[in-house]
Amino acid sequence: MVGSLPPEIGNLKAVTVMDLSMNQLSNEIPREIGGLQNLAYLSLRHNKLQGATPDSMSNMVGSVYKGVLRSGTAIAVKVFNLDAAFKSFDTECEVLRSLHHRNLVKVITSCSNLDFKALVVEYIPNGSLEKYLYSHNYFLDIKQRLSIMIDVACALEYLHHGCSLPVIHCDVKPSNVLLDEDMVAHLSDFGISKFLGEYESDLYTKTLATLGYIGPEYGKDGLVSTKCDVYSYGIMLLETFTRRKPNNFEGDLSLKQWVSHSLSEAVMDVIDIHLVTPTGNHLWKDLDVVASIMKVALVCCAESPTRRTNMKDVVGMLQKIKIQLLAF
Repeated sequence: MVGSLPPEIGNLKAVTVMDLSMNQLSNEIPREIGGLQNLAYLSLRHNKLQGATPDSMSNMVGSVYKGVLRSGTAIAVKVFNLDAAFKSFDTECEVLRSLHHRNLVKVITSCSNLDFKALVVEYIPNGSLEKYLYSHNYFLDIKQRLSIMIDVACALEYLHHGCSLPVIHCDVKPSNVLLDEDMVAHLSDFGISKFLGEYESDLYTKTLATLGYIGPEYGKDGLVSTKCDVYSYGIMLLETFTRRKPNNFEGDLSLKQWVSHSLSEAVMDVIDIHLVTPTGNHLWKDLDVVASIMKVALVCCAESPTRRTNMKDVVGMLQKIKIQLLAF
């Protein structure tokens, strides 16, 4: 096959596997390919294509299959089909084999040879936080969103403060937060995570995480620390209660700036409109709670890493807000 990929490739909505490797395709990868929501596997190897795959496909390093063990336990099998994903597999294995926490996805086993690599992990039935935020078929109220974000904060607190060597997740975002049958959140996808050495507080990396969620020092200098996760968490906390993606802003305006400018006088202007009703009995209490949550988020995503809080304090602050919410 020779030539360009046509934009009409985006019309193949039902396709789940697309292998276009070993051809002579050239020019730009069409952005329409990012609209193939059912696509689980894509290979464009050994072509002359230019550019990157769309952001919506940034997590696709292979295929994920659901299975059931003889015991009846449901599992997810994450198969790493792409050459570029093999390093991600090695990283996930190294990180996850040493971690045990209720808010992390649990690895059951792994399979590996020269041509095949797979992780067998617990199956999380309700999908991602991103799905619940942006699908019209689902809804999370204030209590549920706060509980989910406390779960994620507890996971990050464990990674940063509860391990023998601190772990930096490096890619905290709603699509990497999975919800189980009880709506308990589990942080997933450790493919670009980093261990901090015994005497290290930060390190350099050439691996770029998802734009919009990364701290300025990460995006500009490739410098990562636990404070990068704190920044990403703060952005995700803002997103969870505004239902606005950080990469949907144009020009100099960002999600953080938009919330910061409005919070002092008009929290109603930035809150997800589905969370409150103007005539609700608890309107002002709900607005106060969301304002308090957003203040925590803004402290997390301060421009300077030294001005950001840590995840231990975040857990404490959010748990106090939850007590306030439940008191009414």
